[in-house]
Amino acid sequence: METPACLAVLTTTDSAQRAAELAHGAVAGRLAACAQISGPVTSVYRWQGTVETAAEWQIHFKTTAVRYPALEAYLREAHAYETPEIIATPVVAGGAEYLRWVGEETTP
Repeated sequence: METPACLAVLTTTDSAQRAAELAHGAVAGRLAACAQISGPVTSVYRWQGTVETAAEWQIHFKTTAVRYPALEAYLREAHAYETPEIIATPVVAGGAEYLRWVGEETTP
């Protein structure tokens, strides 16, 4: 298999349980090869005119550019937030074997 174009995708949520549910659903659905959860982190943000501070859990997904639209659609549907953070960053370099594995694990 050729090395696919890969992405690291970040989202946050309000609890460890919700983070685990989002991560498990994405990996089980082959939308991401893996997901790493970290937290809690402290987020400071402006929402509806007010500066808020909240504890959140970050989820980093590893996926391919081809599978990104499906992962984004899943996150929008499954996420509890009205406007979830969904940020995709291209992986510009990485171990060829790992990137091939990401491609294999996200192939439906």
